[in-house]
Amino acid sequence: MSVIQDFINKSRGILDTIEAQQPQIQQAAKWFADSILAGRMVHVFGSGHSRIMVEEMWPRYGSFAGFNPIVELSLTFHNLVVGANGQRQAMFLENVPGFAERILRNFDLSKIDTALVISSSGTNIVPVEMAEIFQQRGIKVVALVTTQHSAASVSKRADGKKLTDFADLILDTGAPVGDAMVYVPNLDTPVAPGSTVGGATLINCLKAETARLLTEAGQPPKVLSAAVVVGAQRAVELFEGAYDEHAHRIAKMYANVGIPSYVSKNQSE
Repeated sequence: MSVIQDFINKSRGILDTIEAQQPQIQQAAKWFADSILAGRMVHVFGSGHSRIMVEEMWPRYGSFAGFNPIVELSLTFHNLVVGANGQRQAMFLENVPGFAERILRNFDLSKIDTALVISSSGTNIVPVEMAEIFQQRGIKVVALVTTQHSAASVSKRADGKKLTDFADLILDTGAPVGDAMVYVPNLDTPVAPGSTVGGATLINCLKAETARLLTEAGQPPKVLSAAVVVGAQRAVELFEGAYDEHAHRIAKMYANVGIPSYVSKNQSE
């Protein structure tokens, strides 16, 4: 069997794992839809390569407003690899206690909000603290992890707690321990990770189910759509409308954040 076929076969297995999680996906989407219908947002966070899943959720074709993509460049800026802003620094910062609190200090969180925190290992300090803070604020947390890999990994926190310890619901990417899935002859380390396959599939299952629930509730989302599908004018209307809706939602996250001012007092009137 070729290594290409091996990866394809293992990816099919990942899809089977996700298919078995439909009840959990439906529950998470229900929480997300409730937040969106209430005019609030679903906070989506991932550091490192988990950023891929954040951007897969929103904004891109086939997605819609209601999700707050929290991506910290210092934790996700990978293309330089070495030197200033290199990968070593990002991996170091991903395990700095207190960083998550400084990120969330920027938002006026509400118990009506929900959160999706993504981390394949579920052991790095920043995403774990992110979920912990969300729960402390009364926000339901959905954790997207690689269950086998997380179970075999050691938490970077002194108390040993992982992302799954601060989750109201857990979704599994279905990837193996170590993530990489394919062994090449005469190469002693596996290649080709599977968590992106599983993670992106879960994200889009959540997106589709949330869209269904919003539509059934009488609030069909403005979906970013290609001109070749809906026509040029309609595509522009959807993009502008979706972005404006995002602006209206995100404005609520800043209106009364932190220390009150005469501006925030006027805003609440």
